[in-house]
Amino acid sequence: MKPQTRLVPAVVLTALLLPAQMSAQAQTPATALPAAWTGARLATATYVILDPQMVGPNLLGGSDQASVLDAMRRDSGNALKRRYPGATISTDATNAGAIRVTPVLNTPSALLPWLKLTARLDLTLPEGDRVSVGQEFTLWDVYQHRAEAANFVYDQLAQRLP
Repeated sequence: MKPQTRLVPAVVLTALLLPAQMSAQAQTPATALPAAWTGARLATATYVILDPQMVGPNLLGGSDQASVLDAMRRDSGNALKRRYPGATISTDATNAGAIRVTPVLNTPSALLPWLKLTARLDLTLPEGDRVSVGQEFTLWDVYQHRAEAANFVYDQLAQRLP
């Protein structure tokens, strides 16, 4: 089964699921992406990774959840840097010109291999425009990558960026 991808401006109240092969140019004007959302801009941008969020049932214990959240922060930044080698990953949350990135993980109702989770990067441009890039993964797909699971997930999301 081919994963689904989302590119959603925050002003759109409902999420528009786009097939992975659909390009941003094919979107309707109601869901048009911000003009500043270009590959050239993203390639040299400064990114600040904000606190990651897990949404849904809490299926992990304290230290496991902390490990997942740490991996989400670290590996989402690393994936952006691999996608855009000219970009800067900053820890300065007060940087007014930085793109703020919130890694989000929507957890399934149980830890069963066929259930899906949704990983998402919510990006807020300095101008205030917001875009979310997300993809569904089965738990089995993620589990197969073991210690590199977060790298796998966020590399997949980074490839969806322009």
